Amino acid sequence: MAVAAPDRLHFTGNDEADELIAREPLALLIGFALDQQVPVQTAFAGPLKIKQRLGTLELARRDPDEVEAAFRETPAVHRFPGSMAGRVQDLCALVEEEYGGDASRLWREASDAADLRKRISALPGFGEMKVKALSAVLAKRFGVEVARELAPSHPTLGDVDSPEALEAYQSKKRAHKAKMRAERSG
Repeated sequence: MAVAAPDRLHFTGNDEADELIAREPLALLIGFALDQQVPVQTAFAGPLKIKQRLGTLELARRDPDEVEAAFRETPAVHRFPGSMAGRVQDLCALVEEEYGGDASRLWREASDAADLRKRISALPGFGEMKVKALSAVLAKRFGVEVARELAPSHPTLGDVDSPEALEAYQSKKRAHKAKMRAERSG
């Protein structure tokens, strides 16, 4: 089933940020890299803040101190600006080295789901949960067929197609986390 690429992903509530992560594959990857210990909106607004502060998302060859300063500028890109600046710069370096700076090649050139899993897993900070979440977005929002079998059946960001769907997703995620905590402590 072919899916037209969206003009925006409804992850931030900011039209410019939502359009950037839909339009620029590197912005989407950076948003996922930042999606750790911060709200979804904060993580996926990060690429726009970076682009506004540095004029680009291509950070592979930038001075690490300059990148970190951009992450620390108020409001900070992430609650851990130092470590995340390094992680995002490492991500950009990998995209530059492995994919010639074209982040979409990560999924466009994947031969199958196993190859896609290997490619996503090689990204700095991308564990199994991010493999599944990114795959769900690629499959459900961008129609990337090789990502379909990696996408989990439970609700993910891939199901978010409106601001209301984001709120519903976040509510389900909070309930799921509370249930998991209760099971561990009970």
